Amino acid sequence: MIFENEAKPRLFGMPPGADFAAELVSGLRRRVAHMSPETMARTELYANSGRMARRIEACFADGPPSFLPRIRLLTDTAEPGLRALLPEPVSPLRRRLELTSLVSRLLDQDPDLAPRSALFDLSDSLAGLMEEMQIEGVPPEAIATLDVEDQSGHWERALGFLRIVQDYFDATHPEPDAAALQRRAVAARIARWQTFPPEHPVVVAGSTGSRGTTHEMMVEVARLPQGAVILPGFDFDMPRHVWDQLIDDLPRADKSQPGEDHPQFRFARLLRDLGASPADVKPWGGPAPAPGRNRLVSLALRPAPVTDQWLTEGPELPPLGAATEQVTLLEAAHPREEAVAIAMRLREAAERGQNAALITPDRVLTRQVTAALDRWGIVPDDSAGQPAQLSPPGRLLRQVAALFHEDLTAETLLALLKHPLCHAGDTPKEDRSAHTRAVPALEAHIRRKGLPYPDAESLRAWGERCGHAAWADWLARTVCDRKITGHQQLGEWIAAHQALAEAVSAGSQGAGPRALWDKEAGRTLHSVMEALTREADAGADLSARDYADLFRAVLSREEVRNPDSVHTGIRIWGAIEARVMGADLMILGGLNEGSWPEMPKPDPWLNRRMRADAGLTLPERRIGLAAHDFQQAIGAREVWLTRATKSDDADTVPSRWLNRITNLMAGLPERGGDVALKAMRARGRDWLRKVHALETPIAAPTAKRPSPRPPSEARPRSLRLTQVKTLIRDPYAIYARNVLRLMPLNPLMQAPDALLRGIVTHDALEAFGKAMRDEGLQPTAETFLLHVTRALAEKVPFPLARQLWHARMRRVAGSFAQDEAARQARAGLAHIEAEGEARLELLDFTLTTRADRIDIDDRGGAYLYDYKTGNPPQPKEQKFFDKQLLLTAAMIERQAFDGLRPRFIADARYIGLGSNAGEVPAPLDEEPPAKVWSDLEALIARYLDAGQGFTARRAMLLDSGSSDYDDLSRLGEWSVSDKANSEEVS
Repeated sequence: MIFENEAKPRLFGMPPGADFAAELVSGLRRRVAHMSPETMARTELYANSGRMARRIEACFADGPPSFLPRIRLLTDTAEPGLRALLPEPVSPLRRRLELTSLVSRLLDQDPDLAPRSALFDLSDSLAGLMEEMQIEGVPPEAIATLDVEDQSGHWERALGFLRIVQDYFDATHPEPDAAALQRRAVAARIARWQTFPPEHPVVVAGSTGSRGTTHEMMVEVARLPQGAVILPGFDFDMPRHVWDQLIDDLPRADKSQPGEDHPQFRFARLLRDLGASPADVKPWGGPAPAPGRNRLVSLALRPAPVTDQWLTEGPELPPLGAATEQVTLLEAAHPREEAVAIAMRLREAAERGQNAALITPDRVLTRQVTAALDRWGIVPDDSAGQPAQLSPPGRLLRQVAALFHEDLTAETLLALLKHPLCHAGDTPKEDRSAHTRAVPALEAHIRRKGLPYPDAESLRAWGERCGHAAWADWLARTVCDRKITGHQQLGEWIAAHQALAEAVSAGSQGAGPRALWDKEAGRTLHSVMEALTREADAGADLSARDYADLFRAVLSREEVRNPDSVHTGIRIWGAIEARVMGADLMILGGLNEGSWPEMPKPDPWLNRRMRADAGLTLPERRIGLAAHDFQQAIGAREVWLTRATKSDDADTVPSRWLNRITNLMAGLPERGGDVALKAMRARGRDWLRKVHALETPIAAPTAKRPSPRPPSEARPRSLRLTQVKTLIRDPYAIYARNVLRLMPLNPLMQAPDALLRGIVTHDALEAFGKAMRDEGLQPTAETFLLHVTRALAEKVPFPLARQLWHARMRRVAGSFAQDEAARQARAGLAHIEAEGEARLELLDFTLTTRADRIDIDDRGGAYLYDYKTGNPPQPKEQKFFDKQLLLTAAMIERQAFDGLRPRFIADARYIGLGSNAGEVPAPLDEEPPAKVWSDLEALIARYLDAGQGFTARRAMLLDSGSSDYDDLSRLGEWSVSDKANSEEVS
């Protein structure tokens, strides 16, 4: 016997900060040291988690040779003595699929119960409630008979969902899930022990008893002849009156349990149910790593109200300077700064050979820290791993699933093609290189031509023209026209999904899909697909969108780990790992309200009072568990406490536990608390200064406002007429486009912007004008809108934009038709979209244009018109900057248009079709064609001179206006008020 016979329940505890697994093994070895070796082998040890069990085995492996105890999990139902008594459990996936099917049918019968988009959230939440009911031993009748005054009908709707799980609580149900089976197993084990108490040692280690089934198990084990319960993070410093306060059963109006959010509440309830007192809990191992700090934290975390206890017991604390000597408080300005500081400390630990762990429930912070560590090539051992949906095969499978319910867009297509697992089958290198050559070529084509919704025909036509015919044909066959309407069985969706994903991964040569299912992530995803296939018969008939949502929900519950490439001394743990593992340095990160502790999730089924009346746990339970994890972790030998004072430009609130500790320390100057707190913060600021030094970019001189002077032979010798305005306003743009040959990169997804609206409007006006000129069509609002509708249908693939632009044209159609009749009364339609070219012979320069419309009257006079979907330039702007119509008139006089020989220029006007509809005349009287041409010659001559620079943003219409080449000119490092830096370039 390793334990002395006692009448009281046998309870042991370890203080916060102790390395639980190591101390557990050491204590077991010490107690069996003078016994036969088989005593250890006969010991039955129940661990609270698989990670704890593995750590215990590792600690035994590190010590002298010995037998191992029989290590089992508290949730294990595979014990040989119980296996024959219990049925096989149903998999959690199958149970959720069954609930999804039931909820789907219920929504089909009564769509008013909830929107279809909530199907999987409701099923998952219902599964969680059912699991909790089974663990806590709450039958459905306890909820169905709740006294609820429901005026809105919400409770009746909720009961409609809750009734569908009634059958799963039947004791004769052939397929219990894991939670129900665990309750049955615990009940059977306890019944057997009560009849035949085991004579060998039985130990429960590492559990707080927060779940109903484990609590019952711990109560029974503590009463066994050779049973013992070893509690992690037990507060030996808390006085008896506080323990009594925690187990006070006086009811409250809000149905809360006094002190349920306290870290020791679960232990207090265990003591109450065992009829024991805190004094009955004996130390299992050695002293705490930081006993003085444990006393400080114990006092700070007392259940409210605490200020009177702080006043009376605070002066009795040990000197706080020594207690917090190994504590650093880092308060960063923002989450990135916090993450970089943590990464720098972890890097230092790696260099020193320290074992260090970041403990936080904030997964965003852990990803930021992991990214920051990557700059030094350190991959931490993350206990949570990477979410499967974010792994490479997970992303590809989600992209493929979207093809079934979304239109194929340019963005969707290119994102799929650029995935590293696309076209990555068992193909020769040349086949993969063909893919890598074709993708950028296709992207350039899409950006140039504007194909927001590529189809099989357009892809095959492009492939024939560009020499990628086989690849384009594979692409068209694989990803085009995959949208499926209607419902299918889950098994059919899974088969189609897997087949399409493998085809995408295999590539155009039809190679195998090994790359998709390779490595740890691929194997994890393949097991997910196999599990879905295996349990598919339990699922409902789903639409394509429902299936994609279901797959994403299933994938979000899986994790991918890669333990082979991690740094063994740098770890990232969730809060619960603090009680399992030990480390030289513990970093408690993300200590803000809403992060640690996390805010309770809203319950769509039961409010606080209903949960309390039914016997379910309250939201404070999770806060109490998080508080216990915090108390356990902060008791380590060296500790960092970190938080960000701002997040998303909003102030954050410090974690309630951190707030209490700092307030208590600040109020104890006689124990050195204020000085110790300043020292903690000073150590944090020292690291923040290192972060600033690391993050501060190398000083570099700012760019000056550019005005490059290329050699004469490199300067442009031709321009489009519309570029003359750009040459006047932003010469640098002409330099970038015509000298450097840098074209702006069009967006991948063609946007329904002003440019596209202008193109479509011009196409409609061109067709409308030719129909009036060649077919005698009358200018009416109806005929004009007919051509607008045709152009929108042909050029604009965006339904909403088509409707909005058609509405705009409809507003101006009547006035446009009236003005058009007046225009045709003045002169007849002659030239539409006429191409023209004029030479400046002395300068060896060519000016080209495409005039929207030129009418000729009976006297041979020319009327020039230019359509504007935006605001037409006013005469003063035309005089100095926008000379398009004026220069067109000058080009006509110089016979720049074939077949156009008017006797004179009668008029020139802009026709506005936007919000300011109507005509704006060109100032031909003030700027006659001869003068305009002379000014053009002077302008071109100046910019052909090697001494003239192309100044950036010389005379923009608005300082806030943008240019395609602002990034190239490094706008922002200079302003338009700066003097141009004329620089010769070659």
